[in-house]
Amino acid sequence: MTQRVELATLRDRLAVDELVTEYAVAVDDGDWEAYCGLFAPGGRADYRSAGGVEGGAGTVAAWLAESMRAFSVRQHLIVNRRVRFGVLDQDVGDTAEVRADYVNPMRLATAGGEDAGGEGAGGPDFVSGGRYAFRLVRVDDGWRLLEVVIEEKWRRRPGRPAPAGTG
Repeated sequence: MTQRVELATLRDRLAVDELVTEYAVAVDDGDWEAYCGLFAPGGRADYRSAGGVEGGAGTVAAWLAESMRAFSVRQHLIVNRRVRFGVLDQDVGDTAEVRADYVNPMRLATAGGEDAGGEGAGGPDFVSGGRYAFRLVRVDDGWRLLEVVIEEKWRRRPGRPAPAGTG
């Protein structure tokens, strides 16, 4: 591999990593316009394993906006990212797949929307973990998401026993 190709691959890897980070930040911040902007035309997400919906980015963003209102604090930690570049139309590197583990602690909101725990109230009210599968494509202005599939592996409400088989 030439140095030029290696540098291009490194640049793409950093851009793909940034897109995954922007995805987590958009969900955590409730920025649904930014969330939708991360997807290529026709891009889809599948949250069914976590009790959610599957559909186009706008449909899923609307569902997330409604379901995330219950949580005043959200923090996705996306780790162990494995990036693999693919081939589209004979051009190496036009597609990518990312497999990444996540842990997602969240705090429930009060009826007024504030943090139910308050400062120093301890840990989160809800924690889940699993794996993301991202499929990406290079478009004219950079990398975008074609598909996001969430595979929730466990969830826990601290202070309550976990249901059988969840953790």
